[in-house]
Amino acid sequence: MVLLRAGILPIVIGRDMRVEYIAALESADLGNLVPLGLIFARLERALILQALGVDADAEVVGQRALTSEVLNSLADRLARRKDAKTAELRHVNDVARRLRDQAREALQASFMRIRETIAAVQEEPFVQLGGPDRGNAHWYRFEVGASAREAGKFANFAEDHYFVKAAIRACREQLVFVTSFHHVGRELTGVMEATAFARLESFEDSDDREAVAGRFFECSAEPFVFAGRTDPEEIRDAFGVWLDRALAVAVKEYGDRL
Repeated sequence: MVLLRAGILPIVIGRDMRVEYIAALESADLGNLVPLGLIFARLERALILQALGVDADAEVVGQRALTSEVLNSLADRLARRKDAKTAELRHVNDVARRLRDQAREALQASFMRIRETIAAVQEEPFVQLGGPDRGNAHWYRFEVGASAREAGKFANFAEDHYFVKAAIRACREQLVFVTSFHHVGRELTGVMEATAFARLESFEDSDDREAVAGRFFECSAEPFVFAGRTDPEEIRDAFGVWLDRALAVAVKEYGDRL
């Protein structure tokens, strides 16, 4: 009657439960209602499943389906967490683009000073940006990869690669200076470094457009390392000093050639 008034099914205590039921009643008399409550709950659950026509096999299948849903939810959550982590690590690309813009401005100014200094320079200096946003991210991978291997590192070109190329020509001699921004490590680490290298090219005469190019040579004694959490403004001065020193090496070699 108590169960019916509560809106649930009446239960029957079978003979096979006699010992357990009496023990639960004695426990309840002493103030511990938990064993008796567990018996009632177990029997009520069995009656509800029976009334709904859910057999044991169906319940097992349902439990497996529930487990599958939980696992799928877990996989989705881990995937979202991984995507968020990947996006956080790739934030370093934003820093690289900011440094690339800084390098472009600095190289334009420096190469204009070279043009003003060397009377033989007839043409405007040429400065070009590189990266996936320019469709030429594959340029200079050989040079960057080779320099990375010599330093015991791995240049990861599965991720974005950026660069700035600057060139200036005086009569028969041309200087090509490249600053590269690339990921390091075989996995995405959120760490990139900048390296600088240059090449001297010679032409047969001042009107010739086909140059005989030499090998690129390193201009930066150490790479400039930065990460995604780096504030570009905080490293602006340090990067400017690093770039100026690298360019000085290239200009020295170019001046000796002239």
